[in-house]
Order: sequence, then structure tokens, then C-alpha cells
Amino acid sequence: MSFFDYLTNRIQEADSLLCIGLDPHPEFLRRSTAEEARDFCWGLIEATADQACAFKPNSAFFEVFGAEGWTALREVIAAVPEGIPVILDAKRGDIASTSHAYSRAVFETLGADAVTLSPYLGRDSLEPFLADPERGVFLLCKTSNPGADDLQVLSIEGIEPLYLRLARIASAWNTADNLGLVVGATDPVALTEVRRAVPDIWLLAPGVGAQGGDLEAVLRAGLREDGLGMVIPVSRGIAKAEDPRVEAIRLKEMINSVRSSLSEVPVPVLSSHLTALADALLEADCVRFGQFTLKSGVKSPIYIDLRLLASRPTLLMRVASAYLPVLKSLRYDRLAALPYAALPIATAISLQTGRPMVYPRKEIKDYGMGSAVEGGFERGERVVLIDDLATTGGSKFEAIERLQAAGLEVNDVVVLIDRQGGATQDLAEAGYRLHAVFTLSQLIEHWAGAGKVSQQQADEVKKFLGIGD
Repeated sequence: MSFFDYLTNRIQEADSLLCIGLDPHPEFLRRSTAEEARDFCWGLIEATADQACAFKPNSAFFEVFGAEGWTALREVIAAVPEGIPVILDAKRGDIASTSHAYSRAVFETLGADAVTLSPYLGRDSLEPFLADPERGVFLLCKTSNPGADDLQVLSIEGIEPLYLRLARIASAWNTADNLGLVVGATDPVALTEVRRAVPDIWLLAPGVGAQGGDLEAVLRAGLREDGLGMVIPVSRGIAKAEDPRVEAIRLKEMINSVRSSLSEVPVPVLSSHLTALADALLEADCVRFGQFTLKSGVKSPIYIDLRLLASRPTLLMRVASAYLPVLKSLRYDRLAALPYAALPIATAISLQTGRPMVYPRKEIKDYGMGSAVEGGFERGERVVLIDDLATTGGSKFEAIERLQAAGLEVNDVVVLIDRQGGATQDLAEAGYRLHAVFTLSQLIEHWAGAGKVSQQQADEVKKFLGIGD
């Protein structure tokens, strides 16, 4: 039997995804001793065992007491009733003989069934823990602490954040059905992304309650279609309750209520790294609300000015990175930037990808070479047209005409934001494909849902777009 078979059996027996955290914080104890920490955890186990799918003791709160704490931790694990998995929250990570020693300490000396590990030393550092299919591992993937984004959201090859790449790699390592991921409950969008990337893997989602994670949002983001695939650990919320058993029952019932209504709420429409970029554009005043006249003559309640990116190099590079997953799926020889707003964007893309760039001039020179398209190229090469926005197809057609007149082939247009003003249809009718990182409706839904813009502003834009009620 694999570890996750063992866990599933317990979940079905208790009808519970609730994992009871055993974290004897000093403020919970009458005296700062190992024995007091042990007795505190014994009390929680006795009060909540029939409601728990697992228990998760945190080794740090025992190790602080030295050898006596180690003994107390072993006694806490031994007190968990047979048939209930114990996940040791230790976050170990090392290599070679050290990793073997840690594995023996966790599984043999302490008697835990699973452990949390850091993945950043690679697969060989995990192998001693994964060797026995009956023992489980939860790898840190997207954690709930404020500093997690320092590393975990770094872009890998401009395509996806590090934590998503890790999730895919970890899924490939899960050959014995005993490897899961830790994804914090404070980021339901990241949970959604991970679940989409690895539909079957088990997730441990700490952060509900004291750290601010919303239980319902977390469950809707991370549960598998079968209503399983997640373990929800709660520590302080239960330990601090007037009656821990009553609170455990309440949380278990809330979890099961959401499990029974999974299909009612859609998942977020944007990935976490794109929502962060959307918010950054708003904060940089690249998006404004009011009454504006567009180039087409249309009156709009929203104005998007991506020319400001030229003065914000860090944001410019983030914007350029957002184009890369779209471009990866296209076949082209060169980028073609549409002046003027797209020139810095396409330059940043070129610097990140190494792809050469050309651009069609707005006015053909009557001196020098008299070029209509600047940059080096060969006739017959395929270019992808890069622009900042798309409203109608007008300006795109002007650029495409000059590029084609110079002997270049154009099939695809890529923009950051599709304003949904008919450009997709206009271009499609002429045989061109429009690709967008965002649609304006996606941005408005996100900003309104996150409280970044008022509901009135959102409603005005939706009315302008002809969407909504």
C-alpha cells in the first residue's frame, strides 16, 4: 500500500480532509517544558482524533527543548491512534549520507508516516525519503509566508514561475504514489495553477485561519474532481479555540459542504503571475478610468497607456516576459514591432529571446535608403507582429501592408491586451490570427474581484464592452 492509499483510506473512514496541526507554541503552554508541550499535544489528539484525516506535528516546537523535546515528539507521534497518518513538519533537505540519516530519524526513530522536505537540492536529496512507498513526502512548492515570492515566482525561461516548474518535475518523480506538494492556502490562484498543471498530485495547503487563507477559496481552487487530493492542516485555529473538538467538527463540516458543491464556482481566469502583472500595470498608472476618446473616435470609460513602460524598465521586462508563452507556440523568424508603443516591448522581447527585430516605419524616408521597414531581414521570412493593444484592426493592417510589401510574411499578431473592440474578427476575416496575453474583460473581472477598482468603474467598462448582465 502506498502512502496516499493509506491517507485515502483514512479520509474515507473519517469523511474528513482536516489535518490537525500539533504546534505547541510557547503561548499555549503553562510552562515552557518538553513535558508540557507533549501533554498539550496529547490533549489535542484525544479531543480531535475522530475528526482528523492526519496529524501534523511541527518538529521545531519540540527541538527547542533539546533531547527532552525529541523524546516528547516521539511520544506525541506514538499517541496518534493507529490508522491515522502522521505528517512531520520538518522541512528537511540535504544530500547523500545526511539525507539518509534524516530519513531514518523521521521514519524509524520518530515513527512518522510522512515529512515535509525542501526540493532545492534536487532528486537525489529526496530519494532516501521516497524509497519506501509506504512513507510519504510533501515538497515545498508555493509556501504561505510573505517572502515566498522572492524566489518561488521567478520566471523560468520567461514561460512559467519556478513553483509551477517544480510542480511538473515533482509529478514526474512521483513514481510510487508517495510524493505530494505543499502549496500555501494564502494564494488560491497559485493553488489553481498547480492543480491545472498536475491534476492528480496530492496537496498539503497550510495557512487557513491565522495566516489569512480562506478555506472555501482554497478548496475550490485545489480539490481534484473526485473531491480528494488535498489535506487542509489547521493548527492555531483549533488549538486556540475555546473547545478544540467543536472547532474541528465545524471545520470538517465546512470542508465537506464545499466538497459537495464543487461545480458551482468557476476557477480564477488568470494565473497568479499574470494577476501580479495586471496589478502592476494598474499601480503604474498604465490604466486609467474616466471618459476618453480613442484613436478610432470611440468614447471609452477606460484608457490604457503602455507608452509609460519605456520609463519603467523593470515593469517593461515583466511585460515582455508575459508575451513569451504566446510566442513559444508560433512559428516565425523575426519580431516586427508596430511603432511606437510596441517598440520598447518588442526590443525587450528580443533581448530575452535572442530573436531579431524589425519594424515598419510610419513614414517612409525620402532620404538615405528610403526604407519602409527598418532592420535586417531576407525576403520570404516570416514575422510576428508585436503591438501593445488591439481595439480594431486598423493600425495592424497598415503595418502588415508595409511588411508584406517588403517581402515579409505575416500570419500572427500578438498584443498584451485585447480591448475586445472587434480586432479579432477584423483580422480573422483578412486571414490573420490575433493572440493576446490579456483580454480587457479578464482584467476588469480580476481588478473588481480583488477590490482594485470600484464596482461602478467595472460596470461601466463591462457595459462598454457589451458583457455582463
